[in-house]
Amino acid sequence: MTLKKLRILLLICLTFSILVVSSFSRLTALKSRIIKDQEYFPVVKEVIKEARRSIKIIAFEMAYYPDYPLSPSNILIQELIAAGKRGVDVKVILEVSEWNERLTRKNTLSGKILGKNGIKVVFDSPKITCHAKLVIVDSSIAILGSNNWTYYSLTQNREISVLLTHPLLVKDLEDYFDLLWKEGKKRSD
Repeated sequence: MTLKKLRILLLICLTFSILVVSSFSRLTALKSRIIKDQEYFPVVKEVIKEARRSIKIIAFEMAYYPDYPLSPSNILIQELIAAGKRGVDVKVILEVSEWNERLTRKNTLSGKILGKNGIKVVFDSPKITCHAKLVIVDSSIAILGSNNWTYYSLTQNREISVLLTHPLLVKDLEDYFDLLWKEGKKRSD
């Protein structure tokens, strides 16, 4: 191969690489990492704001506080609604329980608020506890750990989560979400 052909080939490869890299959002630049305590809220808020195609959430407890509109969980719920309005496909799975009426009331209220604003919501079976806490964005980032979407979990508690960007791990988590989504039930009450 001549030097001229090699330069042209390198230029083509470089151009292709730049196009591929620039087509990814800022989210794909994130690296897998641990999210400690109150780091969760700003990280999840930013990831939701940057979503372009899809957001999938499993929440054991998602509290909306009507008297405290600036509560962190209210802000995350509003970010989900904003994402849906900009065309992101948002799906949320929430826990309901036969034995925990308080949790069921909180999640039902959050589900109604989301549903009224065009977000797809299903509830797990009341016969089994779905204690998972998972956020998947654009099939490329997953955040899972101990954080509920409640005031104390987002502002006070010791919590630990992990942000994952490894494609196979994110795919496995998304497959799990999709399985639970198919099993979920819509509630009208």
